[in-house]
Amino acid sequence: MSLKLQSFGPIADKHSRVLVLGTMPGAMSLAKRQYYGHPRNAFWPIMARLCDRELPEDYALRKAMLLDAGIALWDVCGECEREGSLDSNICHEKPNRIDELLRSYPSIRAIAFNGQGAARLYRKHFGPLASEYGPLILPSTSPAHAVAFDKKLDGWMRLRDLLVPADEASRP
Repeated sequence: MSLKLQSFGPIADKHSRVLVLGTMPGAMSLAKRQYYGHPRNAFWPIMARLCDRELPEDYALRKAMLLDAGIALWDVCGECEREGSLDSNICHEKPNRIDELLRSYPSIRAIAFNGQGAARLYRKHFGPLASEYGPLILPSTSPAHAVAFDKKLDGWMRLRDLLVPADEASRP
């Protein structure tokens, strides 16, 4: 039986430079009211490595770590129906207002997708990936994506250059 699900609000501030988009939080994340709440999801350990930080246990500190690094986080789906937690089971989805978020935070200059599913849903609802945001499709951090942690981490390290503030990127 499919359940009607609702995503969380975005994590973003005026310093955000990269928007990471997932699909829809899984069942455990929804129950915990936390993005990437499944203990085997590699998202938070990857973010800690990307940010050169120890992984905080506290969810509020994890969110602060993202914002300090210039990373915004949201999902393509605002609402959907889904049985279980697999992206392939998502149906009857309504997208979040990503266009409004990008207008509200003009410092965001890149979009990264947490896996092919997020990019596919974005294309379905918003058309081609917006080239002005240099979209990156990164390896899914989901435990259902059976790829070694180091291989996922290597893919996600491509975000590092995008996290450098524009004024620093132009310095010799």
